[in-house]
Amino acid sequence: QQKRQIFPRGAGGCAGMCVDLTLFPLDTIKTRLQSQQGFYKAGGFRGIYAGVPSAAVGSFPNAAAFFVTYDCTKSLLGAGGVLAAPHVAPVTHMLAASLGEIVACLIRVPTEVVKQRTQASPSFTTYHMLLATLREEGVRGLYRGYGSTVLREIPFSLVQFPLWEYLKTLWSLRQGHTLYSWQAAVCGAFAGAVAAFVTTPLDVAKTRIMLAKAGSTTASGNIPLVLYDVWKSRGLTGLFAGSIPRVTFISVGGFIFLGAYEKVRRTLL
Repeated sequence: QQKRQIFPRGAGGCAGMCVDLTLFPLDTIKTRLQSQQGFYKAGGFRGIYAGVPSAAVGSFPNAAAFFVTYDCTKSLLGAGGVLAAPHVAPVTHMLAASLGEIVACLIRVPTEVVKQRTQASPSFTTYHMLLATLREEGVRGLYRGYGSTVLREIPFSLVQFPLWEYLKTLWSLRQGHTLYSWQAAVCGAFAGAVAAFVTTPLDVAKTRIMLAKAGSTTASGNIPLVLYDVWKSRGLTGLFAGSIPRVTFISVGGFIFLGAYEKVRRTLL
């Protein structure tokens, strides 16, 4: 049991950190495209590594927290009873992924708030942005957008993980043996791209909520209201702002993250 908990933590954590740091410039471009002030006012292509210390600090524990919860929940639910049957496997994967996201967001949200605010104001350092947020809003300010992040991550996981597991099963049945790590990675890239695109409007809402001025209506975190405002001012293109860097980031990320996770897990177990 302990083995099973330690290995996903290391595998998921290393893979997550590798992805976040390698593809960071894409994430900055996405944040600036989604911000209320517009791409160029938020910094354009200047300082595309603004906020990287925040991503570096949060990346490993965030990915590790997700995979520990995901793997343990999957094992517990699949151990016996109704959810152990093969035809309900997608339900088990969905529940495990959702719980994984809720736990991981406890680490992800504070680092995401600081990171996105630094990305949209590149003249500030990560440290100054952290102090400014704590001074103005206290610890609660670091958790602004927790609800919208969870509401973005759960639908994302509900699409990505069952699709990933399904594609792996399908491919291994076709070829008659377990997939190689690179094949699991290809399945991860495809599942990630689909999930990233369909959840882009929720990502736009989350970015707007995290970047909004304290005390404004957007800062209150009402997702339908934020989405309606974006729709009214920028239409469908506004709702899908940043979808190209987001899909690229997550599909390349899914390839590295899920491929490395699978590889390390198999090597260690």
